[in-house]
Amino acid sequence: MNISAPSAQTILDHAIQLALREGWEDFSLVELAKLANCPLTGIKMHFRSKDDLAEALFDRADLAMLQLAEDETFHAQNLQQRTINCIMCWFNFFTPIKPLVKDIMLYKLEPGHFHLQAHGVTRVSRTVQWFREVSGRPHQGFSKVADEIALTSAYLASFSFYLIDESKDNANTRALLNGLVKRIHRTQDFLSMKFSLAKTNNPLSKKE
Repeated sequence: MNISAPSAQTILDHAIQLALREGWEDFSLVELAKLANCPLTGIKMHFRSKDDLAEALFDRADLAMLQLAEDETFHAQNLQQRTINCIMCWFNFFTPIKPLVKDIMLYKLEPGHFHLQAHGVTRVSRTVQWFREVSGRPHQGFSKVADEIALTSAYLASFSFYLIDESKDNANTRALLNGLVKRIHRTQDFLSMKFSLAKTNNPLSKKE
């Protein structure tokens, strides 16, 4: 009997359910197929591997964060507030399933999972680009490169802390992130001032 494959979103929902019960590393795609009431080919239609399921889960967090761009009150905030709220929105999406996300990250970081770690670098870069787009951070020149490096560092540090944060509404993570983003902006303001002073004092930059 032919069984039509469920949607990718339905399969992902079943995978989350299974992983919360058994752990990310311990459940199999065969078990997932049984729970989703479809053959393995139905899983393969949407996901090539278990890591593809993890990527789809992170995509959901990206989409939740992107919805901030439709909020007028969000755009009324300053750049620092928008940046913090973008990242916290991404974190907060995972709060109901934080133990599962922690399992996924530990699985990716296991020795020998180099291919997963390589995919992780791409994922981090893509998500940080979305943070920058939605919050409206600089888009040109050296300032863009420096800003991306600094924001990536702040995001990874706060994400690592978030996974073990047990404070209400992840308040401690927000406090950490707030300090990290403030430091980025203070450094950028200082460098901008130094550059302006250097340009002003450079005889070659002055018109005769």
